[in-house]
Amino acid sequence: MQKEIDAVNTKILTKITPTQEDRAKIEALAKQLEQQVASACEAHGVKAKVRVEGSVAKDTWLREEPDIDIFMRLPTSIPRKSLGEISLKIAREATPNARQIERFAEHPYLEAFIDSVRVNIVPCYDAKPGEWLSATDRTPFHTDYVKKRLNERLRGEVRLLKKFLQGIKAYGAEIKTGGFSGYLCELLVLRYESFTQTLQAFTQFTPRTTIDIERYYKGRERELRLFFPEPLVIVDPVDKGRNVASAVQPQKLYTLVAAARVYLKKPATLFFYPPKTEALTTKALKTQLENHGSDLIFLPLGKIDAVPDVLWGQLYKTQRALRKQIELSDFKVLRDAAWSDEKNLNAFVFEVEQRRLPSVKKHLGPPLERENECENFLSKYSSSEDVVSGPYIEDGRWIVELKRKYTDIAALLKEKLTDGGRNAGVAELIAQAFRKKLEVLVNTEVIEIYRGNRTFAEFLTAFLSGKPFWMANTVT
Repeated sequence: MQKEIDAVNTKILTKITPTQEDRAKIEALAKQLEQQVASACEAHGVKAKVRVEGSVAKDTWLREEPDIDIFMRLPTSIPRKSLGEISLKIAREATPNARQIERFAEHPYLEAFIDSVRVNIVPCYDAKPGEWLSATDRTPFHTDYVKKRLNERLRGEVRLLKKFLQGIKAYGAEIKTGGFSGYLCELLVLRYESFTQTLQAFTQFTPRTTIDIERYYKGRERELRLFFPEPLVIVDPVDKGRNVASAVQPQKLYTLVAAARVYLKKPATLFFYPPKTEALTTKALKTQLENHGSDLIFLPLGKIDAVPDVLWGQLYKTQRALRKQIELSDFKVLRDAAWSDEKNLNAFVFEVEQRRLPSVKKHLGPPLERENECENFLSKYSSSEDVVSGPYIEDGRWIVELKRKYTDIAALLKEKLTDGGRNAGVAELIAQAFRKKLEVLVNTEVIEIYRGNRTFAEFLTAFLSGKPFWMANTVT
């Protein structure tokens, strides 16, 4: 099997490794941008150390997707509240003719597109190690650390790991993805020495797996486990108080575990280049929804003006809040998701066992041996208007049958969200959108939206399938 794995790895590595011509083009653009940002800083009277960081500086970038990171190391005298505003102004002036998108991590930064190349212009403080004022202050030290330790072979292994994670949709530490960052990929390859050995390590993953390359916690492993609560802990070599894997969501972590197991048994190029999802026809979708056996509830929303990281943070917060409200009313959620095209359409989908519940539910009281609790229970329910039957004794405990407040999930959501849903835990921008227009669609009522948005159609097709594309892997 190792021969088959090596053959696929070699084939992919050939495709994703930049040629000398690629490198010359990207390095020239990076140098030009570095100079433009430095000039813009000077024009604003800001003393800054401007340098290329990230995958281009470390030569771990993917040929098909060059990604240039320009960092401005600014004086620590600049107030934190002014850091984003100043750096965005400089970044915009340094890339005047580019398509620009404001992004947000710990503070705002600018994403620009020049000649189809994505460029991130990011501020940080010119801080000393251990005296961080911002999370991005560590990045120049990350660059230096990795550059000293990666050779040409290891840089190729990093590329393979990045491309594999990208293929299974687990690459990127931004809020939308909650996956593995490029720096995390580099540290994993430094630890396990190859892409294949990294996958082999994750096939045996157990919660509380810890990697401490610099052995900061040697002899203090118990302390380390108390310090970091996450299931995967990668101690940052330049900051022993930070877990590089803290942003990795469990879903993405366990996706890697499962996909690694399949790949090592049946290696295939599709892990790196997944097939495009072909959306169901509206007729096929209607048939699927009618015969699915469960009910799907959709909450579509129009355009929300927010930078992507803020938007996804609010979508996920609202998704959790709505699921909680649904489950508190006894509806069984099988699966749920938040989706956005980051332009004109956002949506929540909840798959529930059934849309409607019986109007009566059985409510268990305390066992009779708990006398005080029994008195409280009887006091509450003996003359309550919500009681349909009881209190009565069954199997040694008091029981009542109660009227359900909500028997239709659509009615529940409409009532909770009529005023936006802030009291139900809905995030502010999402609540504003609900107040403008609230729609609760059930099953085939979503077809009009499905027909009008291709990317939503692809998402819903994949959601209904539920099966990762790599589970169908049978050929190399």
